[in-house]
Amino acid sequence: MPRIAGQIDLAKSEAILDAAVEVLAERGAAASLEEIARRACVSKQTIYNHYGSKAELVRALTERRVHEIIAALEAPGAVEHPAEALADFGRALLGGITRAQSIAFMRAAMASAVDLPDVGQALFEAGPRTSRRRLASFLELETVAGRLNCPDPMEAAEFFAGMVLGSYQTAALLGVDKNLDEAKIDRIATEAATRFLKAYAP
Repeated sequence: MPRIAGQIDLAKSEAILDAAVEVLAERGAAASLEEIARRACVSKQTIYNHYGSKAELVRALTERRVHEIIAALEAPGAVEHPAEALADFGRALLGGITRAQSIAFMRAAMASAVDLPDVGQALFEAGPRTSRRRLASFLELETVAGRLNCPDPMEAAEFFAGMVLGSYQTAALLGVDKNLDEAKIDRIATEAATRFLKAYAP
């Protein structure tokens, strides 16, 4: 059964994003769109048609990753079970820094931020800022429901992310052994959620 146009576009988009992660991780944010196009088996014009610029391509990559992180906050019943939702959010945050390709991409973006500020800005806006805002919205809903008391949800969101990531993200970026396995990630995320809920109890 032939695919419809929309399905083909989606397949191309995913191929471009997958190739972009690989190439940017290998060559940094200065990597050419031509190389990304070759790796994705599409034309350079196709990338421009989908994303318009390298900064927007980086934004799309980051949005895909953020979607994985915030999925726990959008799952059915998440609002009624904040401890589970927060712990899952924490696991997703920490899980990302155990992926070699994700860390390589982040290093490349940070190294290129001075020369390519639009790329750095796109990554920050679509990444940390968006995930914190979504978490803040979740905390605001919990506060309205009476399950939490967060006078400043955005600040509380930053606190929670900081509790989870601690120095682990810095260690990952520096290539220092962070000793993060699945069991440790689970323990950190669960403990952070428990302590956070106690700190912001109504």
